[in-house]
Amino acid sequence: MTINLEAEAATREENNAALIAALNETRLSEVESSWELDVINDAERGRWIAVLGAEAIAELSYRFVGGRVVLLTTWVDPAYRHNRVATELIARVLNEIRESGKKITVICPVVGEFIARNPEYLDLIDKVHPGVGAYPQHTPAEGDHDDGLAAFEKDMT
Repeated sequence: MTINLEAEAATREENNAALIAALNETRLSEVESSWELDVINDAERGRWIAVLGAEAIAELSYRFVGGRVVLLTTWVDPAYRHNRVATELIARVLNEIRESGKKITVICPVVGEFIARNPEYLDLIDKVHPGVGAYPQHTPAEGDHDDGLAAFEKDMT
């Protein structure tokens, strides 16, 4: 079996871009999806799964490293994008991690974008090992952030 790494990377980039675009369509306070989702921690496979009825429609994969949670990738079934599924999944996962008292390392750029738009989760990021996706470098659109996010972006430049 041959793995085309370039095609896999391109697919991952397209997925991330689509999920980040969906984040752009919501206000910071809107984190609930259009449906009643269950979020299940599948610890055996290292992922949180958003389930609608019996169907898994999204997931956020993770690993435990050195006592912290490394958030790797977010995926949402294309049929359910643009319905705040990713935002609800990420918010619920971050709330669960907060309750556990653990810190996070962010590899997934979608999670990094979510935290940039919701700075109340900044305290979860491990200061020693923040991860490559923790602090996205971009210029937000006019009206795309609140004062707290503006201060965060100013500190990061």
